[in-house]
Amino acid sequence: MAELVVALDFKDAKSALDMAGRLRGTASWMKVGMELFSAEGPSVVAGLKGMGFKVFLDLKFFDIPNTVQGAIRSSVALGVDMVNIHILGGRRMAEAAMQGCLEGTPVGAEPPLVLGVTMLTSMEEGDLPVRHAPAPGEMVLDLAVKAKQYGLNGVVCSGLEARKIKASCGPGFICLTPGIRPAGHDRGDQRRVVTPAEAIRLGSDFLVVGRPVTGAESPEVAARAILEEMQSA
Repeated sequence: MAELVVALDFKDAKSALDMAGRLRGTASWMKVGMELFSAEGPSVVAGLKGMGFKVFLDLKFFDIPNTVQGAIRSSVALGVDMVNIHILGGRRMAEAAMQGCLEGTPVGAEPPLVLGVTMLTSMEEGDLPVRHAPAPGEMVLDLAVKAKQYGLNGVVCSGLEARKIKASCGPGFICLTPGIRPAGHDRGDQRRVVTPAEAIRLGSDFLVVGRPVTGAESPEVAARAILEEMQSA
């Protein structure tokens, strides 16, 4: 069964933890991204773990292999359950990330998932600042195949690419999908979007949803509606 991950894109820990508290018992995964982690650091991860949530630390590491290895090692030591890097960093960076993951995992514990970012769901054809850029679907699939070769657990991709990724990389290769928008919701700065039901039918394993839940009048009701749509699909 696919999982719902709620994106806690808040400016401070109090707002984020208050929202998580409202969703306790409804969603089991929370995402901590750049804005929140830059403001509050490891303490917000500790707060969410103390509340019983699984945590996706979404910092999209992209640097020289040694730096990424250390960053992943430090992230894993916080107790997070999932982290990510940019696949464009190449094989050596990805392998260093996996090594850092092992180094940060306590003996006998299950290592967290390490996913590779393909192409941001806020980008569409024409947004890549390079000449002769491939179509998004082509680029994403190529990067996903490389992520599999590099030993990553899966990728961050649009639901639009999940089916082809599963066909090329195997059903156990994880597809985490941001850019989820329930029918009728404004897509905001997202571009390659799908509904929760579409994402499930296309093969996504994790659905990351932020504003449609956290910006709703009743986040609990909004989250439950998305979970029901996922289950029915």
